[in-house]
Amino acid sequence: MSLIIAYVGKKGCVMASDKRRIAYFGNNRQALEDELYDGSITTDDELLKRSRELDVPIKITDDADKLRIVGNTVRGEVSTKGTHETKRKRIYGTTNGYQIVELIGSETKSRNAGQKGIILFGNDYAKKQAETLIQRRWKASHSLRLMGDIFEDILTEISKKTPTIGKEFDILIQQPNFTASEAQKHLNMTIDADIKVLTKYRQQLTEEMIQKTREIELANKIIDEGPIGKVESIDGKMIEVKLNDKTQAFNFNWKPLAGPNHNVIMFAETDDIKIGDKVIIKDEVLCLKRNKSPLSCNIILCSL
Repeated sequence: MSLIIAYVGKKGCVMASDKRRIAYFGNNRQALEDELYDGSITTDDELLKRSRELDVPIKITDDADKLRIVGNTVRGEVSTKGTHETKRKRIYGTTNGYQIVELIGSETKSRNAGQKGIILFGNDYAKKQAETLIQRRWKASHSLRLMGDIFEDILTEISKKTPTIGKEFDILIQQPNFTASEAQKHLNMTIDADIKVLTKYRQQLTEEMIQKTREIELANKIIDEGPIGKVESIDGKMIEVKLNDKTQAFNFNWKPLAGPNHNVIMFAETDDIKIGDKVIIKDEVLCLKRNKSPLSCNIILCSL
């Protein structure tokens, strides 16, 4: 988990975040995370070495976009991917108001509102470091731009002490003219719409995963050896083949074209074709069983 620093007040909202993301693989993840988040591991090299010692492969990237402008608000998000669901913690900030939203998947688990303050998202070690540095440097009289510069300096300083914080940062500012009540109304509308987008996106991902799973299952059923059917009619070198009761046909987008005992079109390379000729796949080649003459078709043949 990385670090997001947000200020919300009468001047507007400014957020700063690093762009680091650490993906863990393996079964001993908790032991590595415990050492990482209590400050025991201080550099990327130490983290990589310890991950090898604990047999927990990791992938470190510094290209995650954790901040985004949504309407007249800045949205910051930290997320944790579990076995079955992704937990998200978001802050939406604007002039004179913010809301903190916790989600599991796209379902809202909590939603709390506030008017002003400095809010920190991240692991306990990074947040304690940030709190100390903010107390030393922050003043209410600072402009939002100067606050953003200070937050970036703080992130840079903390990144030298823990690999949970990367060395690439984003700073976003929004300062519309809202009263406190106007801010909350705007936040309510913005957040409701944003969560709907997330819900739709997750539904799309689910549908895509189901489709990919189905395609993999069908691909494993592609026939590379065995009987296919028999010739039902002949029109020059174009023939109709009736599939047997264990064969089905799909197009190249995996849309069903013909089920068992239905006809499909194929093309022969020979004139030596007879009604009733058996069609087979031999050594991964579609052909007539009688004379091994090759056939072609624009379909995928699968077993049931």
